[in-house]
Formats: sequence, structure tokens, C-alpha cells
Amino acid sequence: MAKAPKMAFVCDDCGMDYPRWQGQCRCGAWNTLVEVRLSSTTSSASRPAVLGYAGASGGGAKKLNDVESVEAEKRLTGIGELDRVLSGGLTTGSVNIISGDPGAGKTTLLSDLVARMSQTKASLYCTAEESLSQFKNRVNRLKLNYNEDNLYLLSETSVESIIEELEAKQIKFAVIDSIQAVITDNANGSPGSPSQVKTAAQAFTQYCKKNNVTMFIIAHVNKNNEIAGPQTLVHIVDALLHIDTNDGQIRTLRANKNRFGDVDTVGIFRMSERGMVSVDNPSEIFLSGSTTESPGSTITCIRKGNRNLLLEIQCLTTETESEFPQRVCVGLNMNRIKMLTGILRKHTKTKIFHDTFFNIVGGLKIDESETCIDLALVTALLSSLNDFVVPRTTCIMGELSLNGDVRPIDSGVPRVKEAAQHGFTEIFIPFRNYHKSMEGLGAKITPVKTIHELLELIN
Repeated sequence: MAKAPKMAFVCDDCGMDYPRWQGQCRCGAWNTLVEVRLSSTTSSASRPAVLGYAGASGGGAKKLNDVESVEAEKRLTGIGELDRVLSGGLTTGSVNIISGDPGAGKTTLLSDLVARMSQTKASLYCTAEESLSQFKNRVNRLKLNYNEDNLYLLSETSVESIIEELEAKQIKFAVIDSIQAVITDNANGSPGSPSQVKTAAQAFTQYCKKNNVTMFIIAHVNKNNEIAGPQTLVHIVDALLHIDTNDGQIRTLRANKNRFGDVDTVGIFRMSERGMVSVDNPSEIFLSGSTTESPGSTITCIRKGNRNLLLEIQCLTTETESEFPQRVCVGLNMNRIKMLTGILRKHTKTKIFHDTFFNIVGGLKIDESETCIDLALVTALLSSLNDFVVPRTTCIMGELSLNGDVRPIDSGVPRVKEAAQHGFTEIFIPFRNYHKSMEGLGAKITPVKTIHELLELIN
């Protein structure tokens, strides 16, 4: 008599499994445990031989010198910022996931990519969430150039049927939209459940590795802007890309995982009527370009991944018309602003009984961990409050501690070089970031130790 299959209860939010049902998962979610059937384990000898897939080579343990070293083949996609994030191009035979909020530009970017890939190889876009006519209308609206003999469209939700089409048409580049919408016969549950997502991703990965097919998989995100479904999905694929949506048209693409390159590279895109357009010089977008000098404006340099970006911080202070002053921040962390105003009150005796408004030009969002903008924020606030102008040829960067000292920042030399290349003639930096190599850049480097020293130099 055959044994009954083992069952488990898996959380839809985090993927954690339990031997029995319970109301709340350890991640804090309620009523998210669903019953799934555990597949039986098989020995490595019974697994199909898949090139480049773990557990498929067989032959037992080998010495390192006996293992053949094969370099991954990379190919430029023609999308500059995507090639930058992928560390020099798309790796042939890789399986990649791209995620992001609804409307971030995932489908738009991959529609452009599949059209470019069809110029040289058979490519397929499988959509499980929209009709083929909708996809064609997008291609016509974006005016994409494609090879009509190599570009195939498929509207299918069955993993097995999708793989059959990949085999029949000899597809070498494919896009699956999305992993939460497809379903496989080898797992229980509805589309998007942990067991379905995991099994479908494993099936696609094994096929791609065996047949040297390059694939992009679109994944949905949850309310925390993280990939929905089991965490094992991230471990299955080769690269994990995520699109961050800012308040404006700017999109940032980051590789949170990349087996064939770095993960600290950020790509900058601008959403336009022609789709996702690569931004080669992001600093030009984040600087307002205004030639009029006015109080409350300061230029600083932040670091996104391994890229240095110049941006403008604007501050406006007005007399309050209510009992309690307002604090409004666009693109900045409110807790950081409160801390900096507290430092000013303590060490400079500055009293702020005004409505205060902060803004980042270009719609970029600054992470709370990006503390190098502290001096620029303080300077912009005091500039608007005391009605003095900071020259637009001045760049200010540095972290401010609670005792009023200016702390060093990481990658000080590359930031200074970026500012000097854009024509800034005076750069204020933390004293401990000063290096002799900064003197030959054509800009006056002014190291500062405390907030008092900075205010004296600016005034």
C-alpha cells in the first residue's frame, strides 16, 4: 500500500512551514498558513543531468584542480543602465528575477529587452496577466524595434505548456510575466502560493540550465516592497533585480543578488512616453539647473551603490500661522530632520519657530542610512532661516554627530572627484576625509571639524 504524502502548512507571506496549522505565523501575519503537499525526495542519480545546475554533475567529490573552469558568457543588451547593473551585460543561460511596485516599469523594461533580443535570437514573451493584443499595443506605443521572425508572444499560465513552447520554438531568450500567475501540475495550491511559486521557479531554472536559455521572471511584491512568496525563490535564481519607484519619473534599478557580478551597482532610468530611458548622467537631473542664487538651497553628493550622485537640497522656512510649527519633508527621513534640528538648538542656540519644508530636487528618495547629507541639510535650513545665500559652486557633505562634531563619510575621495568634475569650486568635507589627492582636482577643499567651524566658514 502506497504511503500517504506528507503535508505541511506554509505561510503565504514569508514561506515558513509548520507541521500543523496555527492562526499566526512567526512573521506576525494572521491566517496565512496554507496546506501543501511535500514532494518525495529523490537521489542525485535519478535527477536529470542539468548543465550548471547543482547536484547534476555527479561523479563524487573532485579536487579543485580537476574542475574545469568555464567563464560565463556575457552579452550587452543595448540598455546602458541595465548592462551596468548586470556587471557588463546579460549572462547567457542565467535565470533572473525582476521585482517592483505596480507601475514601476517592469513590463515596460522587459518589453524593450525582449524586442532587442529578438534581433539576434528567438525570443518569447509569456504573459499570464494580460492579453496578447495589450502587449502588441504597448510595443507599438513604445515604437520598439524587433525582428518579426524571432519574436513570439504567448498567453499561458501552465508551466508545462510554457516549457513545451520553449522547446518547440527553440527559444533562447524568454520572459515570464509573472511567477505568481503561473501554475504547475507538480505542486498543490493556487497560483502564487509558496509551493506553486517554488516548484515553478525550479522547473524554469532546470530547463534554462539544461538548454542554455536566458530567462527573466517578473515577481510581485508585498506591502513591505519585498518579493511575495517563499524566500527560497531568491535562492533558486541567478540574479535578483529590484526597481525602486520615486515620487517622480525617476526609477532606480538595483541588483540585490548577482551570481555573475557585483551587487552594489545602481542603474538610473527615467520613465517617459518611449519607455524606460537610461540616464547616463543622473547628476544633471537631480540638480535644478537654476542660475539664480537664493537662500535655502545647498548642493551635496550622495552614494547610490557604487555611483556618486550630486543633488540639490531645498529648504523653505516661513512664519507659522498656527500654534505648532509644521515639518514637511519630501524625499527625506523625518526622524533625521528632527535630530538635526535638535543638534542646532543645543549647539548653536538656534530657535526654529517656523514652518519648515524640505525637498529633494528630481524626486529622489534618500535612505535614512545616508547620513552624508547632514551638513547640507543644516546649511540649507540656516540659509533659509537667516536669509543668506550658499553659492551654487559650493558642495557640502558630511555627517553630523549629536555632540556637534563632523564625522567622516565613506568614499570621500570619489565623492570629491565627482563634485570637481561638475565644476564645483569649493567643497566642504569632514576633516578626517581629507586626502592630498584632492588638491589637484581644481577645487578648493575645505575640511571642517565641528558645526561651529562650518557656520563660521559659510557666513
